[in-house]
Amino acid sequence: MLMRSGPSLRNSADSDGGGSFGNRTMTKLLEMSGIAKRFGGVFALHGTDFSLSAGEVVGLIGENGAGKSTMMKILGGVHQADAGTITLAGKQVSITSVADATALGIGFVHQELSVFENLDIAGNVFLGREPRTAFGLMDRARMRRESAPILKRVGLELDPSTPLVRLSLAQRQLVEIAKVLSLNARIIIMDEPTSSLTLSESERLLAIIADLAQQGHAVVYISHRLKELMACCSRATVLRDGRNVGDLVGAELTHHNLVRLMVGRDLPPAPARATIVANRGGLSLRGVRTSAWPEHAIDLDIKRGEILGLAGLVGAGRSELARAVFAIDRALAGTLTLDGKPLRINAPPDAIRAGIALVPEDRKLAGLVLDMSVRENATLATLPHHVRGGLISRQSERAATTKAINDLGIRTASGELSASSLSGGNQQKIVLAKWLATKPQVMILDEPTRGVDVGAKQEIYTIMRALAANGTAVLMISSDMEEVIGQSDRVAVMHEGALAGILSGTDINEEAVMRLAVGQVAEGLAT
Repeated sequence: MLMRSGPSLRNSADSDGGGSFGNRTMTKLLEMSGIAKRFGGVFALHGTDFSLSAGEVVGLIGENGAGKSTMMKILGGVHQADAGTITLAGKQVSITSVADATALGIGFVHQELSVFENLDIAGNVFLGREPRTAFGLMDRARMRRESAPILKRVGLELDPSTPLVRLSLAQRQLVEIAKVLSLNARIIIMDEPTSSLTLSESERLLAIIADLAQQGHAVVYISHRLKELMACCSRATVLRDGRNVGDLVGAELTHHNLVRLMVGRDLPPAPARATIVANRGGLSLRGVRTSAWPEHAIDLDIKRGEILGLAGLVGAGRSELARAVFAIDRALAGTLTLDGKPLRINAPPDAIRAGIALVPEDRKLAGLVLDMSVRENATLATLPHHVRGGLISRQSERAATTKAINDLGIRTASGELSASSLSGGNQQKIVLAKWLATKPQVMILDEPTRGVDVGAKQEIYTIMRALAANGTAVLMISSDMEEVIGQSDRVAVMHEGALAGILSGTDINEEAVMRLAVGQVAEGLAT
Protein backbone atom coordinates (compact mmCIF):
# COMPACT_ATOMS: atom_id res chain seq x y z
CA MET A 1 0.00 0.00 0.00
CA LEU A 2 1.39 3.39 -0.99
CA MET A 3 0.59 5.77 1.86
CA ARG A 4 1.23 9.49 1.66
CA SER A 5 2.66 9.60 5.16
CA GLY A 6 5.30 7.39 6.70
CA PRO A 7 7.24 4.59 5.00
CA SER A 8 5.72 3.09 1.85
CA LEU A 9 6.30 0.61 -0.91
CA ARG A 10 7.22 2.20 -4.21
CA ASN A 11 4.89 1.65 -7.15
CA SER A 12 7.00 0.46 -10.09
CA ALA A 13 4.92 2.57 -12.46
CA ASP A 14 5.92 5.67 -10.53
CA SER A 15 9.60 5.36 -11.44
CA ASP A 16 11.01 7.94 -13.84
CA GLY A 17 11.01 6.07 -17.19
CA GLY A 18 7.86 4.14 -16.56
CA GLY A 19 7.40 0.80 -14.90
CA SER A 20 5.47 -2.44 -15.20
CA PHE A 21 2.43 -4.28 -13.92
CA GLY A 22 2.70 -8.01 -14.46
CA ASN A 23 4.56 -8.50 -17.73
CA ARG A 24 3.48 -5.22 -19.34
CA THR A 25 5.88 -2.29 -19.47
CA MET A 26 4.18 1.09 -19.06
CA THR A 27 5.24 4.61 -20.00
CA LYS A 28 4.34 7.49 -17.72
CA LEU A 29 1.73 9.58 -19.53
CA LEU A 30 0.23 11.94 -16.94
CA GLU A 31 1.48 13.68 -13.80
CA MET A 32 -0.79 15.98 -11.79
CA SER A 33 1.25 17.49 -8.96
CA GLY A 34 0.18 19.72 -6.07
CA ILE A 35 -3.29 20.38 -7.51
CA ALA A 36 -5.29 22.76 -5.32
CA LYS A 37 -8.81 24.06 -5.88
CA ARG A 38 -11.07 26.18 -3.74
CA PHE A 39 -14.74 27.04 -4.27
CA GLY A 40 -15.47 30.16 -2.26
CA GLY A 41 -14.06 29.49 1.18
CA VAL A 42 -14.12 25.71 0.82
CA PHE A 43 -11.06 23.73 -0.31
CA ALA A 44 -11.99 20.87 -2.66
CA LEU A 45 -8.36 19.83 -3.23
CA HIS A 46 -5.31 20.40 -1.04
CA GLY A 47 -2.16 20.03 -3.16
CA THR A 48 -3.20 16.63 -4.49
CA ASP A 49 -1.15 14.34 -6.76
CA PHE A 50 -2.30 11.84 -9.39
CA SER A 51 -0.42 9.88 -12.05
CA LEU A 52 -1.28 7.63 -14.96
CA SER A 53 0.66 5.48 -17.41
CA ALA A 54 -0.19 4.48 -20.97
CA GLY A 55 -2.03 1.15 -21.05
CA GLU A 56 -3.05 1.43 -17.39
CA VAL A 57 -6.50 1.38 -15.79
CA VAL A 58 -6.37 3.33 -12.52
CA GLY A 59 -9.27 3.57 -10.11
CA LEU A 60 -9.91 6.98 -8.57
CA ILE A 61 -12.11 6.57 -5.53
CA GLY A 62 -13.26 8.32 -2.40
CA GLU A 63 -16.40 9.29 -0.57
CA ASN A 64 -18.72 11.90 -2.08
CA GLY A 65 -17.01 15.26 -1.67
CA ALA A 66 -13.52 13.71 -1.48
CA GLY A 67 -12.40 15.70 -4.54
CA LYS A 68 -12.17 13.01 -7.23
CA SER A 69 -14.68 14.67 -9.61
CA THR A 70 -13.01 18.05 -9.11
CA MET A 71 -9.61 16.50 -9.88
CA MET A 72 -10.85 14.98 -13.13
CA LYS A 73 -12.80 18.10 -14.12
CA ILE A 74 -9.54 20.03 -13.83
CA LEU A 75 -7.89 17.47 -16.10
CA GLY A 76 -10.86 17.66 -18.47
CA GLY A 77 -10.82 21.47 -18.61
CA VAL A 78 -14.15 22.00 -16.86
CA HIS A 79 -12.42 23.69 -13.88
CA GLN A 80 -9.05 25.40 -13.62
CA ALA A 81 -6.71 24.62 -10.73
CA ASP A 82 -5.70 27.37 -8.30
CA ALA A 83 -2.27 25.79 -7.94
CA GLY A 84 -0.26 22.85 -9.19
CA THR A 85 1.08 21.51 -12.49
CA ILE A 86 -0.07 19.05 -15.13
CA THR A 87 2.54 17.20 -17.17
CA LEU A 88 1.48 15.19 -20.20
CA ALA A 89 3.98 12.86 -21.89
CA GLY A 90 6.83 14.70 -20.14
CA LYS A 91 5.67 18.18 -21.15
CA GLN A 92 4.00 20.65 -18.81
CA VAL A 93 0.66 21.76 -20.24
CA SER A 94 -1.99 24.37 -19.52
CA ILE A 95 -5.62 23.20 -19.65
CA THR A 96 -8.00 26.14 -19.47
CA SER A 97 -11.00 24.69 -21.33
CA VAL A 98 -12.63 21.48 -22.50
CA ALA A 99 -11.31 22.29 -25.98
CA ASP A 100 -7.76 22.36 -24.58
CA ALA A 101 -8.26 18.95 -22.98
CA THR A 102 -9.74 17.49 -26.16
CA ALA A 103 -6.84 18.80 -28.23
CA LEU A 104 -4.43 17.13 -25.81
CA GLY A 105 -6.18 13.77 -26.19
CA ILE A 106 -8.20 13.76 -22.96
CA GLY A 107 -11.76 12.42 -23.19
CA PHE A 108 -14.42 12.40 -20.48
CA VAL A 109 -17.32 9.92 -20.34
CA HIS A 110 -19.62 11.55 -17.79
CA GLN A 111 -22.08 9.70 -15.58
CA GLU A 112 -24.88 11.70 -17.18
CA LEU A 113 -24.48 10.79 -20.85
CA SER A 114 -24.38 13.65 -23.36
CA VAL A 115 -26.01 11.80 -26.25
CA PHE A 116 -29.11 12.87 -28.21
CA GLU A 117 -32.01 10.59 -29.06
CA ASN A 118 -33.06 12.61 -32.11
CA LEU A 119 -29.76 11.82 -33.87
CA ASP A 120 -28.41 8.57 -35.25
CA ILE A 121 -25.29 6.87 -33.86
CA ALA A 122 -22.92 8.56 -36.31
CA GLY A 123 -24.44 11.97 -35.59
CA ASN A 124 -23.73 11.48 -31.89
CA VAL A 125 -20.16 10.29 -32.49
CA PHE A 126 -19.36 13.40 -34.55
CA LEU A 127 -21.57 15.81 -32.61
CA GLY A 128 -20.24 19.37 -32.85
CA ARG A 129 -17.52 18.56 -35.40
CA GLU A 130 -19.50 17.21 -38.31
CA PRO A 131 -17.49 16.93 -41.58
CA ARG A 132 -18.75 18.95 -44.53
CA THR A 133 -18.95 18.32 -48.25
CA ALA A 134 -17.44 20.65 -50.84
CA PHE A 135 -20.82 22.40 -50.93
CA GLY A 136 -20.84 23.03 -47.18
CA LEU A 137 -23.43 20.36 -46.42
CA MET A 138 -23.10 17.85 -43.62
CA ASP A 139 -21.30 14.78 -44.95
CA ARG A 140 -23.46 12.06 -43.42
CA ALA A 141 -21.95 9.32 -45.57
CA ARG A 142 -18.46 10.11 -44.30
CA MET A 143 -19.67 10.26 -40.69
CA ARG A 144 -21.22 6.81 -40.98
CA ARG A 145 -18.21 5.40 -42.82
CA GLU A 146 -15.71 6.69 -40.24
CA SER A 147 -17.93 5.72 -37.30
CA ALA A 148 -18.11 2.03 -38.26
CA PRO A 149 -14.57 0.94 -37.27
CA ILE A 150 -14.75 2.92 -34.02
CA LEU A 151 -18.04 1.28 -33.10
CA LYS A 152 -16.49 -2.11 -33.82
CA ARG A 153 -13.64 -1.30 -31.41
CA VAL A 154 -16.09 -0.85 -28.56
CA GLY A 155 -18.12 -3.92 -29.49
CA LEU A 156 -21.16 -2.11 -30.85
CA GLU A 157 -22.07 -4.06 -33.99
CA LEU A 158 -24.80 -1.72 -35.23
CA ASP A 159 -25.36 0.29 -38.39
CA PRO A 160 -24.11 3.86 -37.69
CA SER A 161 -27.37 5.17 -39.18
CA THR A 162 -29.39 3.54 -36.38
CA PRO A 163 -31.40 6.17 -34.44
CA LEU A 164 -30.12 6.48 -30.89
CA VAL A 165 -33.66 6.21 -29.50
CA ARG A 166 -33.59 2.49 -30.40
CA LEU A 167 -30.51 1.80 -28.28
CA SER A 168 -30.42 0.47 -24.73
CA LEU A 169 -28.71 2.44 -21.98
CA ALA A 170 -25.67 0.16 -22.20
CA GLN A 171 -25.43 0.69 -25.97
CA ARG A 172 -25.67 4.46 -25.50
CA GLN A 173 -22.77 4.21 -23.05
CA LEU A 174 -20.73 2.56 -25.81
CA VAL A 175 -21.66 5.36 -28.23
CA GLU A 176 -20.31 7.85 -25.68
CA ILE A 177 -17.05 5.89 -25.47
CA ALA A 178 -16.88 5.72 -29.29
CA LYS A 179 -17.27 9.50 -29.40
CA VAL A 180 -14.28 9.88 -27.07
CA LEU A 181 -12.21 7.45 -29.15
CA SER A 182 -13.07 9.34 -32.33
CA LEU A 183 -11.25 12.30 -30.76
CA ASN A 184 -8.07 10.17 -30.61
CA ALA A 185 -8.15 10.34 -26.82
CA ARG A 186 -5.07 8.96 -25.12
CA ILE A 187 -6.62 9.39 -21.68
CA ILE A 188 -10.22 8.31 -21.10
CA ILE A 189 -11.95 9.35 -17.86
CA MET A 190 -14.98 7.24 -16.97
CA ASP A 191 -17.25 8.54 -14.21
CA GLU A 192 -19.53 5.84 -12.71
CA PRO A 193 -19.81 4.10 -16.12
CA THR A 194 -21.85 1.13 -14.83
CA SER A 195 -24.22 2.91 -12.44
CA SER A 196 -27.23 2.28 -14.71
CA LEU A 197 -26.13 -1.02 -16.27
CA THR A 198 -27.09 -4.60 -15.51
CA LEU A 199 -24.53 -7.15 -14.36
CA SER A 200 -24.00 -8.63 -17.83
CA GLU A 201 -23.78 -5.17 -19.42
CA SER A 202 -21.27 -4.09 -16.76
CA GLU A 203 -19.13 -7.15 -17.42
CA ARG A 204 -19.13 -6.36 -21.14
CA LEU A 205 -18.07 -2.77 -20.46
CA LEU A 206 -15.24 -3.90 -18.18
CA ALA A 207 -13.99 -6.19 -20.96
CA ILE A 208 -14.02 -3.22 -23.36
CA ILE A 209 -12.04 -1.15 -20.85
CA ALA A 210 -9.43 -3.93 -20.68
CA ASP A 211 -9.25 -3.96 -24.50
CA LEU A 212 -8.74 -0.18 -24.56
CA ALA A 213 -5.85 -0.52 -22.11
CA GLN A 214 -4.32 -3.24 -24.27
CA GLN A 215 -4.52 -0.83 -27.22
CA GLY A 216 -2.45 1.69 -25.22
CA HIS A 217 -5.17 4.00 -23.89
CA ALA A 218 -4.92 5.13 -20.28
CA VAL A 219 -8.20 4.87 -18.37
CA VAL A 220 -9.26 6.62 -15.17
CA TYR A 221 -12.09 4.61 -13.62
CA ILE A 222 -14.28 6.42 -11.05
CA SER A 223 -16.76 4.15 -9.30
CA HIS A 224 -18.39 3.39 -5.97
CA ARG A 225 -18.74 -0.27 -7.00
CA LEU A 226 -15.59 -1.61 -5.39
CA LYS A 227 -15.97 -5.13 -6.75
CA GLU A 228 -15.83 -3.80 -10.33
CA LEU A 229 -12.93 -1.54 -9.50
CA MET A 230 -10.94 -4.45 -8.11
CA ALA A 231 -11.73 -6.48 -11.24
CA CYS A 232 -10.55 -3.96 -13.84
CA CYS A 233 -7.90 -1.77 -12.19
CA SER A 234 -4.23 -2.56 -11.60
CA ARG A 235 -3.97 0.37 -9.19
CA ALA A 236 -6.29 2.64 -7.22
CA THR A 237 -5.70 6.15 -5.92
CA VAL A 238 -7.80 7.04 -2.89
CA LEU A 239 -8.83 10.61 -2.05
CA ARG A 240 -10.23 11.75 1.29
CA ASP A 241 -11.15 15.33 2.14
CA GLY A 242 -9.35 16.65 -0.94
CA ARG A 243 -6.08 14.84 -0.25
CA ASN A 244 -4.42 11.78 -1.74
CA VAL A 245 -4.30 9.35 1.19
CA GLY A 246 -2.69 6.45 -0.62
CA ASP A 247 -2.38 4.13 -3.61
CA LEU A 248 -3.22 0.44 -3.60
CA VAL A 249 -1.51 -1.84 -6.10
CA GLY A 250 -2.28 -5.36 -7.30
CA ALA A 251 -2.99 -7.73 -4.42
CA GLU A 252 -3.42 -4.75 -2.07
CA LEU A 253 -6.67 -3.93 -3.90
CA THR A 254 -9.06 -5.50 -1.41
CA HIS A 255 -12.45 -4.33 -0.23
CA HIS A 256 -11.16 -3.88 3.32
CA ASN A 257 -8.13 -1.79 2.26
CA LEU A 258 -10.18 0.40 -0.08
CA VAL A 259 -12.84 1.13 2.53
CA ARG A 260 -10.26 1.74 5.24
CA LEU A 261 -8.49 4.39 3.14
CA MET A 262 -11.73 5.97 1.91
CA VAL A 263 -13.39 6.49 5.27
CA GLY A 264 -10.37 6.40 7.56
CA ARG A 265 -11.85 3.71 9.78
CA ASP A 266 -13.22 0.17 9.76
CA LEU A 267 -16.94 0.02 8.99
CA PRO A 268 -19.15 -2.11 11.25
CA PRO A 269 -20.06 -5.60 9.98
CA ALA A 270 -23.30 -5.99 8.07
CA PRO A 271 -26.26 -6.99 10.25
CA ALA A 272 -27.52 -10.56 10.05
CA ARG A 273 -30.53 -11.36 7.89
CA ALA A 274 -33.85 -11.14 9.66
CA THR A 275 -35.89 -14.19 10.57
CA ILE A 276 -39.05 -14.00 8.49
CA VAL A 277 -42.24 -14.60 10.46
CA ALA A 278 -45.00 -15.90 8.19
CA ASN A 279 -47.95 -14.31 10.02
CA ARG A 280 -46.39 -10.92 10.68
CA GLY A 281 -48.41 -9.06 8.04
CA GLY A 282 -47.25 -6.53 5.49
CA LEU A 283 -48.13 -5.47 1.95
CA SER A 284 -49.62 -8.06 -0.39
CA LEU A 285 -49.96 -7.64 -4.16
CA ARG A 286 -52.38 -9.90 -6.00
CA GLY A 287 -52.84 -9.97 -9.77
CA VAL A 288 -51.12 -6.60 -10.29
CA ARG A 289 -50.62 -5.77 -13.97
CA THR A 290 -48.72 -2.76 -15.27
CA SER A 291 -48.89 -1.04 -18.64
CA ALA A 292 -45.23 -1.97 -19.25
CA TRP A 293 -46.00 -5.72 -19.13
CA PRO A 294 -49.81 -6.07 -19.28
CA GLU A 295 -49.63 -9.80 -20.08
CA HIS A 296 -48.16 -10.68 -16.65
CA ALA A 297 -49.87 -10.53 -13.26
CA ILE A 298 -47.70 -10.18 -10.14
CA ASP A 299 -48.42 -11.80 -6.78
CA LEU A 300 -45.94 -10.67 -4.14
CA ASP A 301 -45.79 -10.36 -0.34
CA ILE A 302 -43.53 -7.81 1.37
CA LYS A 303 -43.53 -8.82 5.01
CA ARG A 304 -43.10 -6.59 8.02
CA GLY A 305 -39.66 -6.87 9.52
CA GLU A 306 -37.88 -7.89 6.31
CA ILE A 307 -35.92 -6.32 3.47
CA LEU A 308 -37.21 -7.91 0.28
CA GLY A 309 -34.78 -7.37 -2.58
CA LEU A 310 -36.30 -7.01 -6.05
CA ALA A 311 -33.77 -7.95 -8.74
CA GLY A 312 -33.82 -8.36 -12.51
CA LEU A 313 -32.34 -6.97 -15.68
CA VAL A 314 -33.02 -3.40 -16.78
CA GLY A 315 -36.46 -3.36 -18.38
CA ALA A 316 -37.74 -6.35 -16.41
CA GLY A 317 -40.51 -4.23 -14.88
CA ARG A 318 -39.20 -3.64 -11.35
CA SER A 319 -39.55 0.16 -11.26
CA GLU A 320 -42.85 -0.03 -13.14
CA LEU A 321 -44.23 -2.30 -10.43
CA ALA A 322 -43.15 0.17 -7.72
CA ARG A 323 -44.70 3.08 -9.60
CA ALA A 324 -47.96 1.14 -9.94
CA VAL A 325 -48.07 0.36 -6.20
CA PHE A 326 -47.50 4.04 -5.40
CA ALA A 327 -50.03 5.03 -8.11
CA ILE A 328 -47.63 7.22 -10.07
CA ASP A 329 -48.69 4.99 -12.97
CA ARG A 330 -52.13 3.44 -13.04
CA ALA A 331 -52.18 -0.34 -12.54
CA LEU A 332 -54.25 -2.12 -15.18
CA ALA A 333 -55.52 -4.69 -12.67
CA GLY A 334 -54.87 -6.14 -9.24
CA THR A 335 -55.44 -5.55 -5.55
CA LEU A 336 -53.32 -4.40 -2.61
CA THR A 337 -53.81 -5.27 1.04
CA LEU A 338 -51.88 -4.07 4.08
CA ASP A 339 -52.02 -6.38 7.09
CA GLY A 340 -55.00 -8.07 5.42
CA LYS A 341 -56.98 -4.85 4.93
CA PRO A 342 -57.83 -3.82 1.33
CA LEU A 343 -56.30 -0.58 0.05
CA ARG A 344 -57.80 1.80 -2.52
CA ILE A 345 -54.91 3.72 -4.05
CA ASN A 346 -55.70 5.90 -7.06
CA ALA A 347 -53.01 8.56 -6.62
CA PRO A 348 -49.77 9.07 -4.62
CA PRO A 349 -51.55 10.96 -1.80
CA ASP A 350 -53.69 7.83 -1.26
CA ALA A 351 -50.50 5.75 -1.00
CA ILE A 352 -48.97 8.17 1.51
CA ARG A 353 -52.13 8.13 3.65
CA ALA A 354 -52.04 4.32 3.55
CA GLY A 355 -48.51 4.37 4.93
CA ILE A 356 -46.58 3.64 1.72
CA ALA A 357 -43.46 5.65 0.80
CA LEU A 358 -41.38 5.51 -2.38
CA VAL A 359 -37.75 6.64 -2.68
CA PRO A 360 -37.45 6.98 -6.49
CA GLU A 361 -34.67 5.72 -8.73
CA ASP A 362 -33.56 9.20 -9.85
CA ARG A 363 -33.23 11.43 -6.79
CA LYS A 364 -32.39 14.55 -8.82
CA LEU A 365 -35.31 14.17 -11.22
CA ALA A 366 -38.01 12.75 -8.96
CA GLY A 367 -36.77 12.75 -5.37
CA LEU A 368 -35.68 16.34 -4.76
CA VAL A 369 -36.41 19.88 -5.80
CA LEU A 370 -32.76 20.80 -6.20
CA ASP A 371 -33.24 24.59 -6.05
CA MET A 372 -35.08 24.31 -2.75
CA SER A 373 -33.35 24.12 0.62
CA VAL A 374 -32.63 21.05 2.69
CA ARG A 375 -35.43 22.15 5.04
CA GLU A 376 -37.98 22.57 2.27
CA ASN A 377 -37.15 19.18 0.77
CA ALA A 378 -37.08 17.32 4.08
CA THR A 379 -40.57 18.54 5.04
CA LEU A 380 -42.18 18.40 1.60
CA ALA A 381 -44.13 15.18 2.22
CA THR A 382 -45.40 16.31 5.64
CA LEU A 383 -46.25 19.99 5.08
CA PRO A 384 -49.70 19.75 6.74
CA HIS A 385 -47.95 18.83 10.01
CA HIS A 386 -46.09 22.15 9.95
CA VAL A 387 -49.07 24.46 9.38
CA ARG A 388 -49.81 26.93 12.16
CA GLY A 389 -52.75 29.32 11.79
CA GLY A 390 -53.11 28.57 8.11
CA LEU A 391 -49.43 29.25 7.36
CA ILE A 392 -46.40 26.98 7.13
CA SER A 393 -44.34 27.40 10.30
CA ARG A 394 -40.65 27.70 9.48
CA GLN A 395 -39.87 27.15 13.14
CA SER A 396 -41.63 23.78 13.04
CA GLU A 397 -39.89 22.89 9.76
CA ARG A 398 -36.49 23.84 11.17
CA ALA A 399 -37.01 21.69 14.26
CA ALA A 400 -37.98 18.68 12.14
CA THR A 401 -35.07 19.28 9.76
CA THR A 402 -32.54 19.59 12.58
CA LYS A 403 -33.76 16.27 13.98
CA ALA A 404 -33.46 14.61 10.55
CA ILE A 405 -29.95 16.02 10.05
CA ASN A 406 -28.87 14.64 13.42
CA ASP A 407 -30.67 11.29 13.12
CA LEU A 408 -29.44 10.52 9.60
CA GLY A 409 -26.03 12.17 9.81
CA ILE A 410 -26.73 14.54 6.92
CA ARG A 411 -23.57 16.56 6.34
CA THR A 412 -24.65 20.14 5.72
CA ALA A 413 -23.62 23.44 7.27
CA SER A 414 -27.25 24.54 7.42
CA GLY A 415 -30.75 23.36 6.68
CA GLU A 416 -31.15 26.48 4.58
CA LEU A 417 -28.52 25.44 2.01
CA SER A 418 -29.74 24.42 -1.43
CA ALA A 419 -30.11 20.65 -1.85
CA SER A 420 -28.09 20.93 -5.06
CA SER A 421 -25.00 21.94 -3.06
CA LEU A 422 -24.81 18.62 -1.19
CA SER A 423 -23.06 15.40 -2.20
CA GLY A 424 -25.01 12.51 -3.70
CA GLY A 425 -25.03 10.55 -0.46
CA ASN A 426 -26.37 13.49 1.53
CA GLN A 427 -28.98 14.24 -1.12
CA GLN A 428 -30.17 10.64 -0.84
CA LYS A 429 -30.41 11.00 2.93
CA ILE A 430 -32.65 14.06 2.45
CA VAL A 431 -34.98 11.98 0.27
CA LEU A 432 -35.00 9.31 2.97
CA ALA A 433 -35.66 11.93 5.65
CA LYS A 434 -38.63 13.26 3.70
CA TRP A 435 -40.28 9.84 3.62
CA LEU A 436 -39.22 8.70 7.08
CA ALA A 437 -41.08 11.72 8.42
CA THR A 438 -44.32 10.13 7.15
CA LYS A 439 -43.69 7.13 9.46
CA PRO A 440 -44.26 4.62 6.65
CA GLN A 441 -45.58 1.12 7.12
CA VAL A 442 -44.13 0.13 3.75
CA MET A 443 -40.91 1.66 2.40
CA ILE A 444 -40.07 1.12 -1.28
CA LEU A 445 -36.51 2.08 -2.23
CA ASP A 446 -35.62 2.09 -5.93
CA GLU A 447 -31.81 1.93 -6.40
CA PRO A 448 -31.26 3.43 -2.91
CA THR A 449 -27.45 3.74 -3.16
CA ARG A 450 -26.88 4.59 -6.83
CA GLY A 451 -23.97 7.02 -7.09
CA VAL A 452 -23.45 6.93 -3.31
CA ASP A 453 -20.05 6.35 -1.69
CA VAL A 454 -19.24 3.36 0.49
CA GLY A 455 -19.57 5.20 3.81
CA ALA A 456 -22.99 6.63 2.94
CA LYS A 457 -24.04 3.22 1.61
CA GLN A 458 -23.42 1.63 4.99
CA GLU A 459 -25.38 4.40 6.69
CA ILE A 460 -28.32 3.87 4.31
CA TYR A 461 -28.18 0.12 4.91
CA THR A 462 -28.32 0.80 8.65
CA ILE A 463 -31.42 2.97 8.15
CA MET A 464 -33.06 0.23 6.07
CA ARG A 465 -32.29 -2.42 8.67
CA ALA A 466 -33.61 -0.19 11.49
CA LEU A 467 -36.86 0.30 9.56
CA ALA A 468 -37.28 -3.44 9.17
CA ALA A 469 -36.42 -4.05 12.83
CA ASN A 470 -39.18 -1.62 13.81
CA GLY A 471 -41.76 -3.56 11.81
CA THR A 472 -41.72 -1.72 8.47
CA ALA A 473 -42.02 -3.78 5.30
CA VAL A 474 -39.05 -2.77 3.11
CA LEU A 475 -38.85 -3.38 -0.65
CA MET A 476 -35.40 -2.67 -2.10
CA ILE A 477 -35.06 -2.54 -5.90
CA SER A 478 -31.42 -2.74 -6.93
CA SER A 479 -29.21 -3.52 -9.93
CA ASP A 480 -26.16 -3.86 -7.68
CA MET A 481 -25.72 -7.61 -7.24
CA GLU A 482 -23.49 -7.21 -4.18
CA GLU A 483 -26.16 -5.05 -2.57
CA VAL A 484 -29.00 -7.43 -3.41
CA ILE A 485 -27.18 -10.43 -1.98
CA GLY A 486 -25.76 -8.63 1.04
CA GLN A 487 -28.79 -6.69 2.21
CA SER A 488 -31.87 -8.78 1.33
CA ASP A 489 -33.63 -11.21 3.65
CA ARG A 490 -35.38 -12.64 0.59
CA VAL A 491 -34.88 -11.85 -3.10
CA ALA A 492 -37.69 -11.71 -5.65
CA VAL A 493 -36.44 -11.81 -9.25
CA MET A 494 -38.33 -10.46 -12.27
CA HIS A 495 -37.89 -11.46 -15.90
CA GLU A 496 -39.69 -9.63 -18.72
CA GLY A 497 -42.49 -8.39 -16.50
CA ALA A 498 -43.09 -11.69 -14.69
CA LEU A 499 -42.03 -12.86 -11.24
CA ALA A 500 -39.46 -15.55 -12.04
CA GLY A 501 -38.94 -16.78 -8.49
CA ILE A 502 -38.13 -15.91 -4.89
CA LEU A 503 -34.87 -16.83 -3.16
CA SER A 504 -34.23 -17.11 0.56
CA GLY A 505 -31.51 -18.27 2.93
CA THR A 506 -28.56 -20.04 1.32
CA ASP A 507 -30.29 -19.92 -2.09
CA ILE A 508 -29.45 -16.20 -2.30
CA ASN A 509 -26.36 -16.13 -4.50
CA GLU A 510 -25.23 -14.44 -7.70
CA GLU A 511 -25.70 -17.48 -9.93
CA ALA A 512 -29.24 -18.16 -8.72
CA VAL A 513 -30.29 -14.51 -9.13
CA MET A 514 -28.86 -14.33 -12.66
CA ARG A 515 -30.47 -17.62 -13.72
CA LEU A 516 -33.88 -16.26 -12.78
CA ALA A 517 -33.16 -12.82 -14.23
CA VAL A 518 -32.44 -14.27 -17.69
CA GLY A 519 -35.47 -16.55 -17.60
CA GLN A 520 -33.92 -19.87 -16.60
CA VAL A 521 -36.13 -21.89 -14.27
CA ALA A 522 -34.48 -23.15 -11.09
CA GLU A 523 -35.96 -25.99 -9.08
CA GLY A 524 -36.95 -25.75 -5.46
CA LEU A 525 -37.56 -21.98 -5.36
CA ALA A 526 -40.45 -20.30 -3.64
CA THR A 527 -43.01 -18.54 -5.82
